Amino acid sequence: MPTVTALRRAGSRLAVELDGRPWRTLPVHVAVEAGLAVGVELDRARACALARLLRREQAESVAVRALARREQSRHTLESRLERAGVAPETRREVLGRATRAGLLDDARFANGRAEALARLGGDLLVLDDLCRHGVDEATAHAAVASLPPEGERIARIVAARGATPRTLRYLAARGFSEESLESLVAEVESRALP
Repeated sequence: MPTVTALRRAGSRLAVELDGRPWRTLPVHVAVEAGLAVGVELDRARACALARLLRREQAESVAVRALARREQSRHTLESRLERAGVAPETRREVLGRATRAGLLDDARFANGRAEALARLGGDLLVLDDLCRHGVDEATAHAAVASLPPEGERIARIVAARGATPRTLRYLAARGFSEESLESLVAEVESRALP
């Protein structure tokens, strides 16, 4: 049975020697959690535990890198972990830890995403996007309800672009509801009449 004969600091990791030969470097917390110490035998049970810890470490690394770039929904992050080859049990564990740590919050994601998309489009566009990111319907509707009314957003766009058929098409293509566009349609039609 291989035995740990040395543990040496290698930057933020530990270099592990088995039976006097270099074996591999591990994150310090993984080595500690696996119970590695000089004189400890690396039996089958400890090797399996170490492999599980390393898989979790890899999955957490993928999650942290994704969350460092931008806010993620739970569904989006789970899909990212799945594409990275992370097993379902490990995905659940990592997602749970990220949620408990406050790194993953669908309501926060939905509110931020809705606010950003509201600059470009209407409520229908925002709802569709949030649903595609796996945000549940109640959370998506709550995020949309926190936005300024569509009428105000339409007025800003019309002030910048003018009340023209082209602006009307622009707004309709960006998910503004028919009800919100009715007054603009009436205005455009009245200008078109001689």
